[in-house]
Amino acid sequence: MSDPITLNVGGKLYTTSLSTLTSFPNSMLGAMFSGKMPTKKDSQGNCFIDRDGKVFRYILNFLRTSHLDLPEDFQEMGLLRREADFYQVQPLIEALQEKEVEMSKAEKNAMLNITLNKHVQNIHFTVREAPQIYSLSSSDMEVFNANIFSTSSLFLKLLGSKLFYCFNGNLSSISSYLQDPNHLTLDWVASVDGLPEEEYTKQNLKRLWVVPANKQINSFQVFVEEVLKIALSDGFCVDSSHPHLSDFMNNKIIRLIRYR
Repeated sequence: MSDPITLNVGGKLYTTSLSTLTSFPNSMLGAMFSGKMPTKKDSQGNCFIDRDGKVFRYILNFLRTSHLDLPEDFQEMGLLRREADFYQVQPLIEALQEKEVEMSKAEKNAMLNITLNKHVQNIHFTVREAPQIYSLSSSDMEVFNANIFSTSSLFLKLLGSKLFYCFNGNLSSISSYLQDPNHLTLDWVASVDGLPEEEYTKQNLKRLWVVPANKQINSFQVFVEEVLKIALSDGFCVDSSHPHLSDFMNNKIIRLIRYR
């Protein structure tokens, strides 16, 4: 075996062997480490490559095994494809193309399951009646929760482009609240008559809006209608076998399926 070589790829260090780096002679790495192309050194004498250091691990593993191994929730396929193109590892480029076709087929058939819960909460707040004059008030407020699971991560991204939280005077996409690529939990409140705008921020109360319609979602009926519009436009249909009709009509459980 050849002596180990340490690479500095975008600031991340990897140690491997010359035989691994030249395992595909027609690649850029094969040319670099066979002496056909010059290499740069960092201050420690390591070979330096100014590319993304994080995804290089998958490229290096492919050089070692000739097999593409990616985690189930891998979300940087586009970046890895660009890096593979840069290094010109042709078998890896072909493996990535096959993987993307496989992922596309898996996305075509999908399931969407939404469980809804609602409760009423009494809140207390102050109302300014005149300069230096405040009164204490209270009101009942509807609090909504939706647990959303879909086997299609692309659909949840689509949903995230349509639904926005309103908080502290700003709209922010629900995409930033994705727990994982296939699961999303939403918590929001209905507007309360007489509740000052600053109280929503003070009490950490988020409201939910759908865009571009710019419609506030103040009930489960509106939420279900808007989600159904988005899901049906993406090829989903209501699963007639589940849930029970009464649960669907009462906005407790929604299950949709997509076959392509």
